[in-house]
Amino acid sequence: MNDVSAAFIQVATQRRSIRAFKETPVPSALIEQVFSAALRAPSNCNTQPWFAHIVTGDKLESLRTRLPECFMAGDVAPDFPYEGRYEGVYKERQYAAAQVLYEAVGIPREEKARRQAWFLDNFRFFGAPAVCFFTLPDGFGLREACDLGMFAQTVMLGLTAHGLGSCPQTALGFMANVVKPALSIPDDQKLLFGLSFGYPDEAAPANAAITDRATYQQVVTLHS
Repeated sequence: MNDVSAAFIQVATQRRSIRAFKETPVPSALIEQVFSAALRAPSNCNTQPWFAHIVTGDKLESLRTRLPECFMAGDVAPDFPYEGRYEGVYKERQYAAAQVLYEAVGIPREEKARRQAWFLDNFRFFGAPAVCFFTLPDGFGLREACDLGMFAQTVMLGLTAHGLGSCPQTALGFMANVVKPALSIPDDQKLLFGLSFGYPDEAAPANAAITDRATYQQVVTLHS
């Protein structure tokens, strides 16, 4: 294994969802470097069907205040319907991941009010100093959403390689009706999800939550 392959394995295995960040700002030059490199991500017919809206500073603080209030008031209108239904092993994985997280932050299953309060931290970006909202051009669907996902994953790997952490959040996609006007995102772009990022607070209990992954044998079938 050469240095490049070893570095890739290290970055890919170190990437995880971070849910507590330091207040330290991320330099704009570093943001540009990471996102510029991620533009090499693949897409169907090289269509590159993605936009990234990065928010920091006062505008981020305004959203950090407004989004939890709007969510609690029921002011929710996603651009894409949330239709995921998890059953069988997928439901088991979802449940196990939630247990790992809530055990890390010390919230028992029966304390639903505290769990709800913790969930609201999604809309506060877990204290991150930066957030990216990923949008898809209007008229595109599942195939192009996969392309956007590959772009976002490349961003996350790039952030990890530079000592940053991130958390991709479907929950932020629920708030398209608030986020898009606040950022003057045009109607012909549809908000899919958000990504909070910054320097991880490794001392925070939430960041001790490490979820399991399926094994190679469970997921990969080699046909020859």
